Amino acid sequence: MDRLLEMQTFCAVVEAGSFVAASEAMGMSKAAVSRYVSELESRLRVRLLHRTTRRLSLTAEGDVFYVRCRELLAGVEEAEAELTSSTSVARGVLRINAPVSFGIRHLAPLWGEFHARFPDVELNIDLSDRLVDIVEEGFDLAIRIASLRNSSLVSRRLTSTRLLVCASPEYICAHGAPEKPEDLANHRVIAYSNLATGNEWHFQGMEGPVSARVRPWMYANNGETCCAAAVAHQGVVRQPSFLLQEDLDAGRLVELMQQYRSAEMGVYAVYPTRKFVTPKVRALVDFLVAAFPDVV
Repeated sequence: MDRLLEMQTFCAVVEAGSFVAASEAMGMSKAAVSRYVSELESRLRVRLLHRTTRRLSLTAEGDVFYVRCRELLAGVEEAEAELTSSTSVARGVLRINAPVSFGIRHLAPLWGEFHARFPDVELNIDLSDRLVDIVEEGFDLAIRIASLRNSSLVSRRLTSTRLLVCASPEYICAHGAPEKPEDLANHRVIAYSNLATGNEWHFQGMEGPVSARVRPWMYANNGETCCAAAVAHQGVVRQPSFLLQEDLDAGRLVELMQQYRSAEMGVYAVYPTRKFVTPKVRALVDFLVAAFPDVV
């Protein structure tokens, strides 16, 4: 039996979540899908999937094998694309990872236009605020909001954003407004738990860099949640401008300590370092670069 087809079928079952859905995606019968996976397990002499009447899940061995299969299949697809790159046709499945809020607010409205331009590309979009391993987890591309350090990944800047410190007018009326970073120690702070610097907030003042250690009463691993708490008068928040601008424009939030600026962060498309970039990845990166203004 074709080992490549076995791996393709196994990955389709994992990604679709069921044999029925995988059979539709693969264009084959459910019995054929089940047979391919069963014969793969028999040949490997290991169970790859836990099967129950309600759900399907990977075994520990299956999880490892799935990652390796995705890498191998991506390599095959890349090799085929390289041979036909002269046509520059973007086609195939494109797996994308992006932060939740940015993905909903700024990427979701773009997918329809991208599909209209590149109808042969199938998008598989994963939204998560955790830092994924692009290679290990089989993503073609990820969107990252950060000050990128040296990396084995290739990056293209899409736009930039800036961290702002804000609170609602009602909170300011009740508790006053901090005028300098050290004043934050006396305020209710709503903190983003994935912030790389933790409870140490860094600013650039008129006389140079300034740091302040905050004592949050609330942590959340999602920026939308932090902003919503601030709009509800629960404290001071520090989030990217792309999340805060709508509330600032509407007067629901007020920017604080404007003389103390936070570092600007880039929004990047990142993908594995390779001599050859597949047409589908190049098409998406070029599309996104053109779609964004300089600052969000």
